[in-house]
Amino acid sequence: MPPSVSVVIPTYNRWPMVREAVDSVLAQTFGDFELIVVDDGSADGTAQKFAGYGPRLKVLRQPGRGVAAARNLGVRSSLGKYVAFLDSDDLWQRRKLEAQVAFMTARPEVRICQTEEIWIRGGRRINPKTRHRKPSGDIFRPSLELCLVSPSAVMMTRELFKQVGGFDEAFTVCEDYDLWLRIGLVTPVPLVAEPLVIKRGGHADQLSRSTWGLDRFRVMALRKLLRSGLRGEKRRWVMEVLEKKVTILAQGARKRGRMGEAAAYEAILGEFVGLLGSWGLLGFSQSKTQLTQETQSTQKAQRR
Repeated sequence: MPPSVSVVIPTYNRWPMVREAVDSVLAQTFGDFELIVVDDGSADGTAQKFAGYGPRLKVLRQPGRGVAAARNLGVRSSLGKYVAFLDSDDLWQRRKLEAQVAFMTARPEVRICQTEEIWIRGGRRINPKTRHRKPSGDIFRPSLELCLVSPSAVMMTRELFKQVGGFDEAFTVCEDYDLWLRIGLVTPVPLVAEPLVIKRGGHADQLSRSTWGLDRFRVMALRKLLRSGLRGEKRRWVMEVLEKKVTILAQGARKRGRMGEAAAYEAILGEFVGLLGSWGLLGFSQSKTQLTQETQSTQKAQRR
């Protein structure tokens, strides 16, 4: 009989942190799960070091295809009704699976939920800023500015994961931001208001620290949404955030003397002006004109 929950942990050169993550899963009060670690080409012997963990742990290997591909491989290789993810630098409290399974079992209409978190930075507990407060229910609009759902805090039905197409493997980072927006379009994401995840950050190999310009990838996700035929109020919300992010990125590129990059961001605004209809056309046109003028002024100044 298939397990109730499939737990997928992607990892890359994270020993011994990934061992601690695995141990936090094996210590769960809810026992009807399978645990899959996907080693994304680690050079630290991760797969070999897990050899003594026995049949409770399944280790898959792939040749450095990235975290999105690792999670997708884990899900494809799993059998559970529900899917839960754990990042290899995070930990679960012992009741995490028990609480979420109970929450979703009592609410058959719920297809996904997330829990609250405890944040650790540099070994010390910190309080998240107000802007990082987790939404509950309709998450789409608040999640446009920044990622407000954590992979380690989520449990969802396998059917929902398949419906939205899983993680987009074109994203090296912000693959979760992209997925949560697509999920937010089709279903609410309620919050289990109990801190059941220990989210550890501040280490040197953290993807969100090591990859420059996360908003570049958020812009990529927003453009995907617009190209998918998004309409109505949600389209307007996406365009508002896209304009803001693209303008900031273009201004930053100009300050660093990267005129070609600034022009590319300017072209993104122009790409979607025709989709705006009557709403916001003036604002988008003004932004594009302003960016063009600023780029030309900078180029003239550099030639003097």
